[in-house]
Amino acid sequence: MIINCIAVDDEPISLNRISSYISQTPFLKLSGRYSNALTALKAIHELPGIQLVFLDIRMPDLSGIELARIIEQSPNKQSLRIIFTTAYDQYALESYKVAALDYLLKPFNFVDFSKAVTRAQEYFAMRENQQPATQQTQAAYLAEQEYIYLKVEYQLVKVNISHILYIEGFKDYIKVYLSNEANPIFTLTSLKNLEEKLPPSNFLRIHRSFIVALDKIKSVTKNSVQINQTTIHVTEQYKEVFTHFLRTWT
Repeated sequence: MIINCIAVDDEPISLNRISSYISQTPFLKLSGRYSNALTALKAIHELPGIQLVFLDIRMPDLSGIELARIIEQSPNKQSLRIIFTTAYDQYALESYKVAALDYLLKPFNFVDFSKAVTRAQEYFAMRENQQPATQQTQAAYLAEQEYIYLKVEYQLVKVNISHILYIEGFKDYIKVYLSNEANPIFTLTSLKNLEEKLPPSNFLRIHRSFIVALDKIKSVTKNSVQINQTTIHVTEQYKEVFTHFLRTWT
């Protein structure tokens, strides 16, 4: 699989280095190089085959973070991902909010670059394997999948679906509680995004902030479920779907 990418950096030396690293990587194809984000944005619209953007952050007119936010709001956001390349570490949290695949701090070497693009390769391979033909085939795929990938700090972590107990959502991140881990995993994504990756036959959202694994429920009432020692209440918004689950569960 070849990944089509572009490099965006207003510093000529950095732009040349990234372009050189791309040319040395067999599964990357450099489709363009740009010294500012506005020109890069135009290229993204004109070249729909672009999949990966190596993006500096501090640039005139339009910053890398601003460009990433535009990409995150676009319809093809899942097929167009970003690796930030910057000399400033204070933007790391912002990079998670726009679901960047990685965050390379300058000066980085080819080894650091290779680790980042290997994660990108894994992401696109996973996405390619998940392309559904219809809603029915998508549901069938979700039912059969055994694991998901979660962005944890600077890496993608493979999580076995059968180990998930429940998931708690907050404003900017979620906690995933696992049967094989003492502490939950923190990942910067939304509860809705993660819900779409989980098999609906195995998981149920019963609260604005909670998704539970059905096979991990220890006991139920009309308004709550218990998983291990944790009681999670059902909110009014999800009462109807929960009532349906109660009928099948009993």
